[in-house]
Amino acid sequence: MRQKPWVGLLMSSGPMIVMIVFIGLPIVLAVAYSLGDVLGLNRAIAAVAQHQVIVKHGLTLKVYRDLWANAGIRADIGATLWVTVVAVAVVLVIAYAVSLYLRFNHNRLAKVLSAIYLIPLFIPVVIASYALVTFWNAGGFVDALMAHLGSQGFPGLSYTLTGVVIAQVWVNLPFAILMLSSGLTAVPDSLIEASRDVGSTFLRSIVRIVLPLNILPTVIVLTFTGIGILGSFTIPYLMGPTAPQMLGVATTTYYQAFNEPQQAQALAVLTFVLAAGIGVIYVWANVQANRREGIS
Repeated sequence: MRQKPWVGLLMSSGPMIVMIVFIGLPIVLAVAYSLGDVLGLNRAIAAVAQHQVIVKHGLTLKVYRDLWANAGIRADIGATLWVTVVAVAVVLVIAYAVSLYLRFNHNRLAKVLSAIYLIPLFIPVVIASYALVTFWNAGGFVDALMAHLGSQGFPGLSYTLTGVVIAQVWVNLPFAILMLSSGLTAVPDSLIEASRDVGSTFLRSIVRIVLPLNILPTVIVLTFTGIGILGSFTIPYLMGPTAPQMLGVATTTYYQAFNEPQQAQALAVLTFVLAAGIGVIYVWANVQANRREGIS
C-alpha cells in the first residue's frame, strides 16, 4: 500500500493550528504592541488604551525604557525575583529533607509524612491563601497563640513578601517532594551500600552518590517551581503587599486599574523572558542527561 505522508501531517496539524491561533499569534501581537505597533489586530485595544507609545514606522523600546525608569516597577521586579529565589530555595531544602527521610526510613513517622505532604494538592490555591492570611495575620491564630504564651505585639506576616514566600512554599512542596522522591527511589541501594562498605559515611554517600544521580529531578523542581512562582497571581494578590507587587499582580493592575494595556503587555513579555531564562536551565539539563545516556 502506497504511503501518504500528508495524511499523517494533516492528522497532526490540528493541535498545531490551535497552538498557533490561540497561543502563538497572541504572543506575537502582544510583543508587537509592547514595541509600539498599534495597527492590524492591535487596533481595537489601542483605540481605548491610555498613555500609549505609538510609532508610525518600525518598532521602539520606549515602553520598556519608561517602565524601567519607574522606581515602582523596578521595585516590583526586585520583589518578584526575591520571592522566586527565596521560595524555590526553601522548597528545595524542605523537599529534599522530607524526600531523603522517606527514602531511607520506613517507620511510622515516614508513613505519616508520606500522607501529610500531599494535603496541599487537594486544597485550592484561593482557599489556601485565605487560610494562610488568617493564620499569619496580626490577630490571627499565631498572634493568639503567642499572646496566650505571654508574648505580645506579633506584627503578622500576611500582606508581606515573607507571607508570599510562606504561601508559595506551602503550595509548591507536594510537587517538589513527589519529583525528588521518585528520583531518589530510582537510585539503587547497591550503590549506597557499596559506598558504605568502603568506609563512606551516610552523609558522604548522599553527597557523592545520591544527589548527583538525582540532578534531573532537582532541575525539574527548580525550573517548574521557579516559573510557577514567577508568573503567579492568586497568592501574591491575596497574600502580598500593595507595594511592591509581584509582576503578575502589577500586570493586572496596569491593565484593569490604569487602563494601560501596552504597559501591561510589556510587563507580561518581561515575565515571559524571565521564565524563558529559567527554562533554559531545564533544556540544558535534559541535553546533558541525553549525552550521558548516549542519545544524540
